[in-house]
Amino acid sequence: MTAKILDGRALAKEIEKEVIADTEAFRETQGFPPTIAVVRVGEDPASVSYARMIKRNFERVGMGFNLHVLPEWASQEEVIDLITWLNVDDAVHGIMIQEPMPRSIDAAAVRLVLSPEKDVDGVSPINAGRLALAAPMGRPSGVQDYLVPATPLGGLEILKRSGIQIEGKHAVVVGRSNIVGKPMAFLLMQHQATVTICHSRTENLPAVCREADILCAAVGRARMIKGDWIKPGAAVIDFGVNFVDGKMCGDVDFDEAVKVAGAITPVPGGTGPMTNVMLMKNVLKAAHRQVKQ
Repeated sequence: MTAKILDGRALAKEIEKEVIADTEAFRETQGFPPTIAVVRVGEDPASVSYARMIKRNFERVGMGFNLHVLPEWASQEEVIDLITWLNVDDAVHGIMIQEPMPRSIDAAAVRLVLSPEKDVDGVSPINAGRLALAAPMGRPSGVQDYLVPATPLGGLEILKRSGIQIEGKHAVVVGRSNIVGKPMAFLLMQHQATVTICHSRTENLPAVCREADILCAAVGRARMIKGDWIKPGAAVIDFGVNFVDGKMCGDVDFDEAVKVAGAITPVPGGTGPMTNVMLMKNVLKAAHRQVKQ
C-alpha cells in the first residue's frame, strides 16, 4: 500500500482563493481590510521570521498587518497595557501574541487579558473553555462564538476536505499541548470521533497508536512514530516541525508510514501551509463578528 498524500500546500491555495474573495467583499462593504496585530516582546529569531511570513501572506491577500515590538526588558505591565489598547482599537480585528516571551513575563497573565473576540490564535482561556464545552456537530453549540488555534483547525480542514470520515472513527492524538493536541482532540470529538489522547506517560504507546483510524502526531520528537505503529489504511496527520541534519521532518517517520497508512500529510507541505491560511480565516471570522456588533 502507498498512502494518499494529503497535500496541504495545494489545499491552502484553494482556501486562499476563498480568503481573497471574502477579503475583497469585506473591504468593499466596510471600507477597510480585516487586520491582524502581531505583538512580540524581544527578538526571538523564530518569532521574527514567523512575523515576516505572516506579514507577507496577509498583504498578498489584501488583509491588514500591524507589528508591535517591545524590547526584551519591557515590563509585564507594558505588555498588558499594549494588549489592552489593541483590545479596544476598532482598526484591529485580530491579535496574535508571539511566544516565547522573556522569562520576566508571565505569558499566562498576558493571555488572560487578551480579548477573546480578537484572539485569532485561540490561546485565551475563554476560547479554550468554549471549545472544550461546545456540543457535538448537529446540536446547538451551547456556548458563545469562539476561535480555535489555527494549527489543529487546519488539520481538521485537511481531513474534511479530503473526504476522510471522522464520525464514528477512533482517533488517537499523540501530544497534549494547549495549542495543538488538546484542541485537536476537542475538534475531533465535536465531529463525532472517539478520541484517545496520548502523552509521554502513556504505556505501550505503539499499541495504542495502532488502534487509530485517524492518528494525529503533535509530540515534537523527530520521526518518533514508526510505520509499525500505524494501523494499515489509517489517516495520519503530522503536526511535527523538527530539524534533523538541517532538513525539516515531522513526528512521523514518513518513509515508513507512507507504506502503511491510507493517507498522510507530508512534512514540509502538510499542516504548515494550512496553519497560515487558517489564521487568515480566523481574522476574517473575527472581523465579520466585530462589524456586526
